[in-house]
Amino acid sequence: MNIIWLGHSGFRIETGDLVLLIDPWITGNPLFPEDRRAEAIKGATHIFVTHGHGDHIGDTIAISHELGIPVHGIYDLMTWWGEKEEIKVVGFNKGGTVDLGAAQVTMVNATHSSSLGNGADGPIYGGHESGYVITTPDHVVYFSGDTDVMADMEIINDLHKPDIGILAAGGYFTMDMHRAGYAAKKFFDFKTVIPCHYRTFPLLAQSADELKAALPDVDVIEPKVLEPINL
Repeated sequence: MNIIWLGHSGFRIETGDLVLLIDPWITGNPLFPEDRRAEAIKGATHIFVTHGHGDHIGDTIAISHELGIPVHGIYDLMTWWGEKEEIKVVGFNKGGTVDLGAAQVTMVNATHSSSLGNGADGPIYGGHESGYVITTPDHVVYFSGDTDVMADMEIINDLHKPDIGILAAGGYFTMDMHRAGYAAKKFFDFKTVIPCHYRTFPLLAQSADELKAALPDVDVIEPKVLEPINL
């Protein structure tokens, strides 16, 4: 499995014959070198979005049109997008699992908010926020999405036993490094943790040193944009 950071909360996950893009915000992402967009999306087979905020849906619709690949996410948003944007969509909901052959992806709870735009009439409802568990023959990945610590994490661990955690940890909008470290120790038994939703703006945490200090027995890997983490 290759886990490739696209900056902020965007990831490219390569496993078997699948290439999954999660929250692919590329255009306008301060951490992403836009001249490498083609490299980031090449061969993608599916897109997953966690919620409707612009720094997560990003290039989703454009990539879906460009590559002709389906977008997966919360039923409400996917149904609307399928009609309005005329893209391929797979709408499901928390507790549901989609079988992609080389991986099964289960939508799990997150605690955040979800909306689209900020026009004159206010934000548009974007369905509920979520995270994902990606189960493969070699690894189980918990992708937290934007969230704070929540008791549901204990259930997610009991049901799925993820060995890799990709955790939003930048603070202000999500868990910070301290809270992400607490969540990892309290609820999970990760072998590897990859922080995200940090470094993008000055408002967010700029390093994962605090997370590393909190998890001395876990391999905490600070990702570098477009550099594969092979696990």
